[in-house]
Amino acid sequence: MADKSPHPRDAVIVQAIRTPLCRARKGGLAQHPPATLLSTVLSGVLLKDPTQPASNDNFLLSPSSIQDICIGNVLSPPTSAVSFRMAALSANIPHTTSLSTTNRQCSSGLQAVANIAHAIRCGSINVGIGAGVESMSANPMHELYEKFPPEVDWDTMQNCENSQEVMDCLIPMGVTSENVAKKYQLDRVTLDTFAAKSHEKAAKARSLGKFKSEIIPVGNVTEDDGIRPSTTVDKLARLRPVFDKQNGTTTAGNSSQLTDGAAAILLMSREEANKRNIPILAVWKSFAVEGVPPKIMGVGPVYAIPSALQKACIGVDDVDVYEINEAFASQAYYSIETLKLDHAKVNPNGGGIALGHPLGCTGARMIVTLVNEMRRERKRLGVVSMCIGTGMGAAAVLEVEDVRSAL
Repeated sequence: MADKSPHPRDAVIVQAIRTPLCRARKGGLAQHPPATLLSTVLSGVLLKDPTQPASNDNFLLSPSSIQDICIGNVLSPPTSAVSFRMAALSANIPHTTSLSTTNRQCSSGLQAVANIAHAIRCGSINVGIGAGVESMSANPMHELYEKFPPEVDWDTMQNCENSQEVMDCLIPMGVTSENVAKKYQLDRVTLDTFAAKSHEKAAKARSLGKFKSEIIPVGNVTEDDGIRPSTTVDKLARLRPVFDKQNGTTTAGNSSQLTDGAAAILLMSREEANKRNIPILAVWKSFAVEGVPPKIMGVGPVYAIPSALQKACIGVDDVDVYEINEAFASQAYYSIETLKLDHAKVNPNGGGIALGHPLGCTGARMIVTLVNEMRRERKRLGVVSMCIGTGMGAAAVLEVEDVRSAL
């Protein structure tokens, strides 16, 4: 690390929770609008134990202490800025707390946390919440361009010097997965094996109760419902490719699930946490976003992870746990292999293929899962990373300082 000494303006995480992740349209959260999911985590993240009812003894700090909130979201209409403000107020957070939304596509939840962390680091605020939410039931991804086509001058875009790359921004994500698989010669068995392993790890984690500490129920919905314990490579092999029906390798089984969910991270300065005597769960160490060709957007982590590690002055092998979003088995597997990561360190409790990928929520959800895993297993350094539509990758490094006392 560049500077191992604690600094008063360090951004630290003091609470991190999420809703269950449920299948879009068919799952337990399909009838809940995004504002309801968001209100649930915004109220719950202020509790010492979000799994228990709110009470005077269970509040980590007063809602009036929150100075700013940033919400990551991708698919909701422009009016979501209004509904999310309503969600914050309905969570008993006062009107004096400001709120914004951010959209960096698949990394929106991570970007929201980064925005709050950086505001703390530079002294703009002392306490804030970074969160992410997505209802892919209420806002289906396939309707995105139908409802909100890009507002561009098409003649200019199609006739500019780099028009091919400009138009590549419109390539469906599944097609970019096929592009990665073809370019780097990833076969179907490899991808299906990766996908089956994701379900296996997630099913084991759920059976051991690992997710209970990070989930706040929404009504009577208490568990993720997309995990399929009976998934095998043989079963996945029966599924037909979706985006290249003749020669493709990307199927519904080795891609992330369409999912509903929300997650919230409570951050404050180290000085504020110490003053309030609030235990620090993890420290925000670095953040990076890097651009890649839009047509192979899935390779983003290959560039973002080294950039974030360099900023934190650590190496690939120094990291104990990696949470890399499984948007598609092709891009996740390629990223792991290219960076020569230890597979045992990556997504130890499964990833987006098993748990789902609620776009705006995912980055925040991954932080929740990572922090809980690091503290449970007494790991010091962790990385969250994902690819981003239109050709980017994002990554953040977190540190648990009190590894020996982490529970």
